[in-house]
Amino acid sequence: MSVELPASQWVDLDGPVHWIDFGGPDDGPLLVCVHGLGGSHVNWAAVAPDLAKTCRVVALDLAGFGHTPGAGRSTSVQANARLVVRFLEEVAGAPAVLVGNSMGGLISNLVAAQRPDLVAGLVLVDPALPVSLRAKPDPLTTGMFAAYFTPGLGKAVIAGRKRVRTAEQLAMDTLRLCCVDPSRVPKAVLREHIHLAKTRKQYAEMEAEFVTATRSLVWLLARRRAHTAMLRRYTGPVLLIHGDRDRLVSIASAREAAKANPAWRFEVAHDIGHVPQLEAPDWTRDVVLDWLATDGVSAADAARGTAQSPQLRSGRGAVQ
Repeated sequence: MSVELPASQWVDLDGPVHWIDFGGPDDGPLLVCVHGLGGSHVNWAAVAPDLAKTCRVVALDLAGFGHTPGAGRSTSVQANARLVVRFLEEVAGAPAVLVGNSMGGLISNLVAAQRPDLVAGLVLVDPALPVSLRAKPDPLTTGMFAAYFTPGLGKAVIAGRKRVRTAEQLAMDTLRLCCVDPSRVPKAVLREHIHLAKTRKQYAEMEAEFVTATRSLVWLLARRRAHTAMLRRYTGPVLLIHGDRDRLVSIASAREAAKANPAWRFEVAHDIGHVPQLEAPDWTRDVVLDWLATDGVSAADAARGTAQSPQLRSGRGAVQ
C-alpha cells in the first residue's frame, strides 16, 4: 500500500489549524475526521483514500496535536469541540458526518449534542466512554492516566520519554498500546506516523497541552449521568464501531453505550484494538460505506453536496 498524504492546508481559528483534504466527489457526503488523544490527521491515512472514492473526506488536527499548536488556546476537550464547530462553519461546511476516534469520538458527540444543525450523522470509532464497572482495568492504561493526574508528574513522564526514546520508538510505543498487532498497520502509514513523531519531538509545549487534554477527558467521562444524557441528546443516525480487544476503552463500555442507545448501529471489530481504522482499514471502510448506504442513508443524503461550500472548494484561508 502506498500513501501520499494531501498537501497541508491551514486556517486561522483564533490560531493556526492544520487540515488536509483527501478529496472525493463534490456531490458525495462530506466526512470530517476527528482524531483521538495523541493522534493526528495521519490516523486516517489508511482508510480515508478508499472512503474518498465515493465521499468527500477531510481531516483536521486538533489544538495541541499533529501540526496544530495550542498557540495560547486551551487544548481541553471542550475547547477542541468549539474548534470543530468553527471548522465546520468556516472551512468544511455543514451538515457533515463526523467520524471520531477515541477522544475525537467524545468531541464529535459533544458537537452533535450542542450543534445538531451541523451534524448529519456520527461514526464513532472506539470513542472515549465512561469506564464500565464490568471491565477489568488494564494495569498499563490505569497507571498511565494516574500519572497524568499527579501534579508535575504527567509532564515529567512525557518529557522523560521524549529524551530517551527515538521518534520511531515513540511511534511504535503508541501503536503497541493501541493495536493488538501493530504489524497490521500499513507500512507506508507507519512511516507517516514516524515522520510526524520526529516533528513533534521539537515542540516545546507538547507535554503541557497533552496533560490538559487528558485531564479534561477524564473529568468529562467521570460525570457518567451527564455523559449518558449527552449521548441521548443527539437523535440523528449513529454508527458505533469498537475493537473487542481495546485496552484503552473496553468493549464492555461500548456494549453499554449501544444498549442505552438502541437506535444506533453497533459493529464489533474482532481481535482488533483501539484504532480499527489503522489496524483493520478495509473492514472499517466496508462497515462505514455499508452504514452510509443503509442505516445512515439519511446522514449521507443530508451531508451530500456539503463539500461544494466555497471554503472547501477554494481552500479559503489556507496557506500551502
